[in-house]
Amino acid sequence: MKTQREYLRASDRRAATVEAVVALAARHNPSEITTTAIAQEMGLTQGAVFRHFATKDTILQAVMEWVAAGLMSRVDAAVRATASPLRALESLFTAHVEFVASHPGVPRILLSELQRAEPSTPKGIVQAFLRRYGERVSQLLADAKQREELPAALDTEAAAILFVGTIQGLVLQGLLAGDVTRIRGDAPRVFAIYRRGIEAQP
Repeated sequence: MKTQREYLRASDRRAATVEAVVALAARHNPSEITTTAIAQEMGLTQGAVFRHFATKDTILQAVMEWVAAGLMSRVDAAVRATASPLRALESLFTAHVEFVASHPGVPRILLSELQRAEPSTPKGIVQAFLRRYGERVSQLLADAKQREELPAALDTEAAAILFVGTIQGLVLQGLLAGDVTRIRGDAPRVFAIYRRGIEAQP
């Protein structure tokens, strides 16, 4: 007799597969996650997984697309939530940290993909997302300068690099400590120092 999970629609099955990979990555080395492990996590056979994804790379591609869409939707929400670019930047910082803390497997997958020497579609999605994300942060900083929320002399490019690097540093420390969720408590204090730094630029 088939279980209820076996009757999921194709779109729901693909979404469930992505969720399974993210959950597995929080507990295992992402590069060692097999389609067998994914199927077991979902309570399915390998054949059921392959009905929706031709290869493991296409599964990773779906994961990367989900991550990029999820984070960019938070970027857009942060920008829409306030007329102040500087406040939007803080909202974005907080939303990014919350996304990672809620899905600790995500940074492990991203790091694993970026370490691959050979080009791949999943790696390309990560790189394209990082470019878009950096451009959005740079635009918020430029808007904040235009509204005189930040000094006109601020190096926008360097400030954007530091913004992204600050989040990456928090995440890396969380991974090293074995608890990514700790970044929730560290993020407000860290952003406060970042903000003081960019506001104080001559």
